[in-house]
Amino acid sequence: MTGRTVSCGVVMLNAQGDVLLCHATETTHWDVPKGQADPGENPRDAALRELVEETGIVLSPERLEHLKDLGRFVYRRDKDLHLFAVRVTDGEVDLAKCVCESYFPRYSDGTMIPEMDAYRWVSPADVDRFASRSLARLFQTTLSLAELNETLD
Repeated sequence: MTGRTVSCGVVMLNAQGDVLLCHATETTHWDVPKGQADPGENPRDAALRELVEETGIVLSPERLEHLKDLGRFVYRRDKDLHLFAVRVTDGEVDLAKCVCESYFPRYSDGTMIPEMDAYRWVSPADVDRFASRSLARLFQTTLSLAELNETLD
């Protein structure tokens, strides 16, 4: 496992079992909110920090009690994902109010741009149309959104 980076993220489902995906700025793919832990930061705290940084969504203490640790998954050749899952109720998350506070320099000219620039609920059946290949493969083979939907509070 040495040399592999670990990205920590939150798989957020709504009442209908749709998953929250964020559009990665200036790319074609959508992803769950995720990122690397800071030195000494545990995976749960990293996942929640990334959720806030990339979406502006702050989960209530009651919701945090139901945060489910899904474990660590092989994601790409050089990267694993440590994922947590939570269900939110209708009206608890307003996608129109989501905002990314995390910026990075644009490859072409160095202009600072947000990491994520759009948000949508995507049904498990449509994930392949939006998600990156790595994320779509994870949901197809290892982490079934339909099964997750049945087990989350």
